[in-house]
Amino acid sequence: MKWIKTVLMCLLTISAPAQLKKKDVVRAIDQTARYVADVLIDSAGKSRCDYNVLEGKWYPYEVPWHTGQAVNALLAAYKVTGNKHYLDAAKRGGNYWINMEIKDDPKLNGMVSAIHGDVLGQDYYVFATVSDGTPGIYELSRVTKDPVYAKVATGAAKWMLKNMYYPQMGVCYDLIDVKTGEVVKENSPFWKGKKKQELYDVSRPNTEGSLFKDAYEFSGDTAFRNAFILLCNSLIEKQGPEGLWMRFTPNSMEAHSFHPRFSLWYAESLIEAFYLTKDKKYLEAAARTARLFANAQTEEGTIYYDNYINGRAPDKGSATGSAVSLAGIVWIKLAEQGYTAFNENIEKSAVWLMKNRFAENHPDPNLRGAVLETRTRFKKGKIWLTNRDIGTSFAVRFLSDYLNYKFK
Repeated sequence: MKWIKTVLMCLLTISAPAQLKKKDVVRAIDQTARYVADVLIDSAGKSRCDYNVLEGKWYPYEVPWHTGQAVNALLAAYKVTGNKHYLDAAKRGGNYWINMEIKDDPKLNGMVSAIHGDVLGQDYYVFATVSDGTPGIYELSRVTKDPVYAKVATGAAKWMLKNMYYPQMGVCYDLIDVKTGEVVKENSPFWKGKKKQELYDVSRPNTEGSLFKDAYEFSGDTAFRNAFILLCNSLIEKQGPEGLWMRFTPNSMEAHSFHPRFSLWYAESLIEAFYLTKDKKYLEAAARTARLFANAQTEEGTIYYDNYINGRAPDKGSATGSAVSLAGIVWIKLAEQGYTAFNENIEKSAVWLMKNRFAENHPDPNLRGAVLETRTRFKKGKIWLTNRDIGTSFAVRFLSDYLNYKFK
């Protein structure tokens, strides 16, 4: 019987998440933040975005929000390590971001030129391209005590509140035509093959990044607060029983697929609504999303890019480090409010991120210290295999949150 007990103890040890040491987490934060500062943020201050592994070349992809996420990561690392190099790189990114402010177009003055790029080309500014970048911009003002960054972000928020917010339906329009300055209210290019489009094809609740909350806290303008709460209430109304928002791109009701981060951004904004109001209905809505992603996470901690609600297995060609991290960030915030069911998932994310990083002595300097974020697509008859920058940016944030959560 003694040997059976020994075997069982070994099995338990193997299946349980590894116990990470504080010094190793701090070292991982330093390594990944150094990659963000020295490789991802270029001399102009913008994030490089997509690294094509087959070509050994960088390509832009929604640069404004990727840059804002990199800035947010660098500030998290700076607060943990005190390394001014990370703060300096964050300022470089912030200066690039605020230089997008539009000042010479009567229709768009105050907005920022947040061009989507990639699938939408240079023809559209996108609400989420702005809002997903702004958390780092507001944080930069808080850390540096320089209001200029938050002032530009709030100017963009003001333009979007005036021109893109549709409170009667609880949504904001997605796109602005760069050439005309008009908000796109029909025929979104996100749905190129869909002839008959409806309101939800050109709009979303759009609380990603909690832009209106940050704008309210910076400016004191209650119009921003009211809009943020209305949109968060709209999120609860439009949330499906599985915890997702399947009607809105990049989720797809037709394919039964859900994006690895989109719904997590909404969940994160709902937690921000709880911080603002102390109403626990926002926490529970966020927890519904968090439970779905806990189920989507594999035993070893992976979350893939393409996931499905109809029982279909995920596409295992794209391991998404940013989703492992963002889910972990949401799980930690919920755990801090008493949702202990996510404790094991938090540990899985932490261990996964410690293991799934390119070595510091990797032969390709464009990958040294990066977190795995593979994305496989097809372009012009060839496989387009990239490691995307945001795997590392989100990982720095998660590891910094994990350090404070786990080791107090």
